[in-house]
Amino acid sequence: MTVWAVLQVMTLVLIVIGSVLAVWLKDLLAAVLALGGASLLLSLEFYLLQAPDVAIAEAGIGAALTTAIFILAIRKTRRKEEE
Repeated sequence: MTVWAVLQVMTLVLIVIGSVLAVWLKDLLAAVLALGGASLLLSLEFYLLQAPDVAIAEAGIGAALTTAIFILAIRKTRRKEEE
């Protein structure tokens, strides 16, 4: 197995771990950060698969913009305990 293939497999395993963490975590902010990390790793996987245009779009929209929108939405809401 080449170093390239090992790097791709490690990236895919980390994407799955990040996605499972996003579902498993109870804290919304931590879940959003895990999802953003998984999206950033997905961008790396697209780059490793020699699709740099898709990697840039995923990094810009999937990892950065979507994570920022989720964090802003979480900041605008209140916890149920605070009411």
